[in-house]
This record gives sequence, structure tokens and C-alpha cells, in this order.
Amino acid sequence: MALLKLENVGVSIGGASVLEAISFTLGKGQRLGIIGEAGSGKSLLALAILGLLPRGATLTGTISFEDNAIVQSDAATAALRGKRIGAVFADGDGLDPLLTVGAQLGENGLQDVGLNPALAKLYPRDLTKPQRRLIDTALALAQKPDLLVADEPTAGLDLVARRQVIDLIERHCKERGMGLVLISHDLKIVTMLCSRIVVLRAGKLVEAGDKTEVFGHPKHEHTRALVSAGRYRARTLMRTPIGGTLLDMRGLVRRYRDVVALDGLSLQVRTGESLALIGPAGAGKSTLLRTIAGLERVQKGEIEFDHEIYHGTDLPIRIRRDISFVAANPLTAFNPALTIGESIAEPLRLEALRAVEELSTRIIEVIKAVGLAPDALARTPRDFTTGELQRLAIARALMTRPRLVLLDEPVASLDLSARGEILVLLNRLRADFGVTFLIATQDLDVMRIVADRVAVIDRGKIIETGTPAQLFEHAEQPLTQQLLAAALPEVGIVPVF
Repeated sequence: MALLKLENVGVSIGGASVLEAISFTLGKGQRLGIIGEAGSGKSLLALAILGLLPRGATLTGTISFEDNAIVQSDAATAALRGKRIGAVFADGDGLDPLLTVGAQLGENGLQDVGLNPALAKLYPRDLTKPQRRLIDTALALAQKPDLLVADEPTAGLDLVARRQVIDLIERHCKERGMGLVLISHDLKIVTMLCSRIVVLRAGKLVEAGDKTEVFGHPKHEHTRALVSAGRYRARTLMRTPIGGTLLDMRGLVRRYRDVVALDGLSLQVRTGESLALIGPAGAGKSTLLRTIAGLERVQKGEIEFDHEIYHGTDLPIRIRRDISFVAANPLTAFNPALTIGESIAEPLRLEALRAVEELSTRIIEVIKAVGLAPDALARTPRDFTTGELQRLAIARALMTRPRLVLLDEPVASLDLSARGEILVLLNRLRADFGVTFLIATQDLDVMRIVADRVAVIDRGKIIETGTPAQLFEHAEQPLTQQLLAAALPEVGIVPVF
């Protein structure tokens, strides 16, 4: 008897087909990874398995759990969830905000996931994102389900927290023979946790099989593209030489009530270099970038950019055009009521003395530079994928011809194909525009491929710097060693095309 069986499953919403003819079987204790680009139907398939399809969705075919039909919005199916079938969602939160952590999970549950039992006294609002995700995963596993459906369970987590979530799921699979349906854009996570793979494209199953076959000898062109996108290549482009100090941060202190975000931080960035800033969640990465961009202000210390000294929000008007900022989430980076052309033109307020013809030419130039056509300017943000919106956010950052571009987690919200494309794009833009990058990231691939130098930040202080090769081979600080040790192994199968 199969643990989970899908037979010719289809889902339509508003008469439009979203999933079509999906069939596979999962035995007890087996682990299945579902991969595909954003919009391929992965998350909708997870909701169908859990009996949680949204209103207006129509299911065809059959889904069964140990020969019991999964019926959408059914009481019997609901009784399975949380007991026999556990669920973890990327954007979900299974914690009750009115109860303490201890009331929901208990001290033993906290120790089980490697967290301090003292957290039992806290409410969910007091937890960091990594703590919430670990506890949310522990809650899903607390009833010892026979099957866990995990949709991007590590999305947005730092390296250490991501590895903790993976190890927790792995332990329950091994010790209890738990079945797993894992959805992830990260082939490394899928390779580590799963033995079988299903590949979706535009709502259709295009390939399925053992991971060694799917990743080692992919048959479908889309699978080959995904595997290739997951094997990032080192940069080969020429770039401008690295010069003297462009940005000098000295003794920066930023406190939020009882929380110290920056604690005497000092760091220099040189002209033409790409510096990656890595560290755990809450280390101060985003606060530092926002301060440099003039969006926040430090209480102590100073920033010097091209001989101009400021402290954050007092960023001098003369150099505002020289510093651009790309936020982490491209989905919230644009005003939905404006066209892309109107949004991208906003920074041109700093270029009021330029001729209209020159500025129009510049808009076309940056749109083409990020690989999009000029007709994108007349469209609105909802017409673009997340990866395309990130390209557009980078284009807007280039509008004023900045000397320094600050990027906060530039690929964290992107699917596999888009991540690889953005990394290639960043290297090309450095070569074409001669800009300096300061990149806050939790992604070691970004560090390895885009960065000339790496600064490790912990609790608002820089604790170690070096080239990527130096840190990978000779990390000195325990935190740096812990971050690198938390890296997932490469997809160890060389594709044969």
C-alpha cells in the first residue's frame, strides 16, 4: 500500500488549467523532491496534497493517503493534517501568537531543535526569523507524522539556521522512516534530502525518476536547463582595476532600544571591488547597507564617501546620485500603480540639469543592460516575473550612473534559473559600468562567484575579512568556520548531456 498516490491530478482556477495530469507514487519512508521554476505549480500541488486548495480551485483526478482519498476542505482530511501529515510552508507560521513557545512546543521540544529552553517563556513576536522557522518545523514534526510536506522550508534563512532545519528533517526521516515531499528551488537541498525527483514545468510533469538519473542524465531540456543553472560558474569577465578607498566606515554604532545592530563597526570598500558581507540573521548586514544609503542614521561613528563625511540620513545631496540601493524583495520594490518606465525614471530627480534626450537615452540603455526590451517601460510590475523585477530593480539602481551599488540579498527570493542569471548579470554590469558592489548575502555562491573580498559580520562587528579562497581554506574565527561548515554539498553528479 502506497503512503501517497496521485493519479492524473489536475487543478484549474477560474477555468484556467494550472496543473495537468500529475501522477506519482510515494512509498512509506521514501523522499520525493519537486523542482521547477517559479509558477510551475509546485506550491499548488503541495496544497492539493494537504487538502488546502484555495476557493475557486477545481481538482480532477485522485489523491490518496494510504488508500484514503484526500478531499479538499474535508473534515476527515483535516484530521490527517498535523497528525499523520505534517506541513511546513515558506511564508506560513504555525505558531499561535497568544501562547508562549513553551505552551506550544515545550522545553524538551526546544532542546530537540538545538534551541535554548529559555525561549519557552517568549511569545512568537519575540522570536527571530530563524528561531520561528525552526520552532515551526519542530511543531510540524511534534506529532511524529508519517508524511511531511515541506514547501521551501529554508527560504530566507541564514546558513546555520538552514542547515539546522535540514538536519532536523533528515533526522526524523531516518529515525522514524517518515516520508517526505520537499519543494525547493535549491538543488543542493533536494539532493541532500531526497532520493527521487519530480520536475514540473508550466503545471506539467516533464520528468521523474531517481535523483542520480534525473540530475546525472536528464532527459528533458527543461531539466537540463535547471541542472545547468544550479552549477554556477566562476566569473571570467574583465573588470575595472581595484583602486583606493571609496567608502570608509569608522566606529559605527546603531541601537534600537535594547538591541545593538552595529557595535563599533569599521570597514573599508575600495573603488571597483565587489565586497560580500556575510553573517547570521540579525548580525547587522541590512542595517549597515541602509545606513550607507542614507535610510538610517548611526548614533556614533562616521561614514566617509569620496571625502564627504556623513552619518546616514544626512547623506550629502552632492553624492546621493553616486550611491544606489537594491532591496532584498523585488516584489515590493515597485509601486504597482506606476509603469516600469515611471518607476525607473524616479532617480532622475537627482539629474534635473541633464537634457531630456540624454535621460531618455539612459533609460533605454539600462533596460537593455539588464537584458530586457524597451517595451517593458510601458508595462506594470504585475506583468513581470520575480527574476525580471530584480533585473528592473538593478536597472533603476544604475540610472544615476552610481559609483557604489548596495545590494541586500540580491538572489534570495529568486528561483534557480533566475539566481544564476542574476549572478552572471552582476558580473557583466561590473565590467560594463565599472561600479563598486557591497553585497549583503547569506549565499555562499554569491560570495564565491561575485565577490573579490568577504567581510564576516557578527553582532554588529566585522570579525574577519579575506578573499573567498582564503576564508574557504583558512577561516580563523569560529563563526566563519560555522557558516562555511553549514554549506550544503555541491550537486555531486556531473550532468551528461
